[in-house]
Amino acid sequence: MAKQKKQPRPKAETPKGFRDYFGPEVTERAEMLQQIARVYHLYGFEALESSAVETVEALGKFLPDVDRPNEGVFAWQEDSEGDKPGDWLALRYDLTAPLARVYAQHRNDLPTPYRRYAMGPVWRNEKPGPGRFRQFYQCDADTVGAPSVAADAEICAMLSDTLEQVGIPRGDYIVRVNNRKVLNGVLEVMGLEEGEQRDAVLRTIDKFDKVGEEGVRELLGKGRLDASGAYIDGVGLSDDQAGPVLTFLTAKKTHPSMTLGVLRNAVGHSVVGQEGVQELETIAELLAAQGYGPDRVEIDPSVVRGLGYYTGPVFEAELTFEIFDEKGRKRQFGSVAGGGRYDDLVKRFTGQAVPATGVSIGVDRLLAALREKGRIGGAVEGPVVVTVMDRDRMADYQDMVGELRRAGIRAEVYLGNPKNFGNQMKYADRRGSPIAVIEGGDEKERGVVQIKDLILGAKIAENATLEEWKERPSQFEVPRAQLVEKVREILDGQGS
Repeated sequence: MAKQKKQPRPKAETPKGFRDYFGPEVTERAEMLQQIARVYHLYGFEALESSAVETVEALGKFLPDVDRPNEGVFAWQEDSEGDKPGDWLALRYDLTAPLARVYAQHRNDLPTPYRRYAMGPVWRNEKPGPGRFRQFYQCDADTVGAPSVAADAEICAMLSDTLEQVGIPRGDYIVRVNNRKVLNGVLEVMGLEEGEQRDAVLRTIDKFDKVGEEGVRELLGKGRLDASGAYIDGVGLSDDQAGPVLTFLTAKKTHPSMTLGVLRNAVGHSVVGQEGVQELETIAELLAAQGYGPDRVEIDPSVVRGLGYYTGPVFEAELTFEIFDEKGRKRQFGSVAGGGRYDDLVKRFTGQAVPATGVSIGVDRLLAALREKGRIGGAVEGPVVVTVMDRDRMADYQDMVGELRRAGIRAEVYLGNPKNFGNQMKYADRRGSPIAVIEGGDEKERGVVQIKDLILGAKIAENATLEEWKERPSQFEVPRAQLVEKVREILDGQGS
């Protein structure tokens, strides 16, 4: 009988494009989400948690540059039931498409307008890269059922307040606003109807931030060489056809004080284009009335947004401070949030147009920005560790740790092998513990405990002479009844 092959052990590694998050990162994210939720709640938005899984049909096909039916999402087909094929299901790729389904399903029970915020992971089955993962967190706020651009202006104001609330100071960010109607007006003036060429122009415009004005000019025309030397075919427009697009994209850059006037000229007699310019003017007026000037929110025609469901105003929050990339080059941090108006998304379910607008914050990007600014990412304080000197007295140590916890002090009993005390101290160091509590048999008899200030001890060991070490002890003996009082005193001193 042939010997059965031994099953190979599975590899202990995360799937490509995914990563694990440990204690400090999870804590930082949770704290930031709480701050964002406070701002959203202040503006009157209510929390919603929807399913992470939707039918592919409900999600729709709105990811950019996706042509095959289920490309871009993690999808699978359920087992068939009799003659009925199983539904195709997918992990949500954002939090907006699920909101449209939720509103269509529960609209008779929800207020109009319906203002909701949602936070959670989303998944995209795309090629991962440096800092680009297939699972990431988003934090959305949307207003469904409000046709007025006052709702869009409110989203922009709230986004500005949110960035400042989490630690991005004024001057380090800008919320940029545009309108898809203006772009549609420009395309109308160019004579481009719905179709492949129009879609190609939209994709080209979306590359403006990456390739600049000259790059867009080339891609709208015959094409261009990319950084790798490969030739990319262009859309094939003449210089006269491409002109309105370039005027539209560079309106703020060439005429910053006359952006709206330049846009009016760019859309010509297009009714939808003129409507879009008027909406931008109204948004600017409403924001100015609340104190949100161009130092915080500005009109910028180069904002296009990639998702295909936007129908009106679109916005993007960009961080303007410089960082160094992996090659040591200076560059701006870039976008951390975006959104816009999507009046046709609910219509897919109900057949009736329902106005809606919202914004999505890229949580991981914003956390990375806060680390760059030094607002988070410092040393994380671990729990007070109660050491075990006698394993037969575990109840005594649990009594101590319980007392500390009841006083609101984070604490734990060492649960490893207590035989080697040095290992207990190494554990406390690895946990970033500020204090170790020690009670051996002698301390128990005398009714005292030893409290070791690990932070001060590390500083003394690093810099102090023997004489200074004797003068500045980092270990204190106190009556057992004063355990909580002394621990709190040391913690307060470490925090000052």
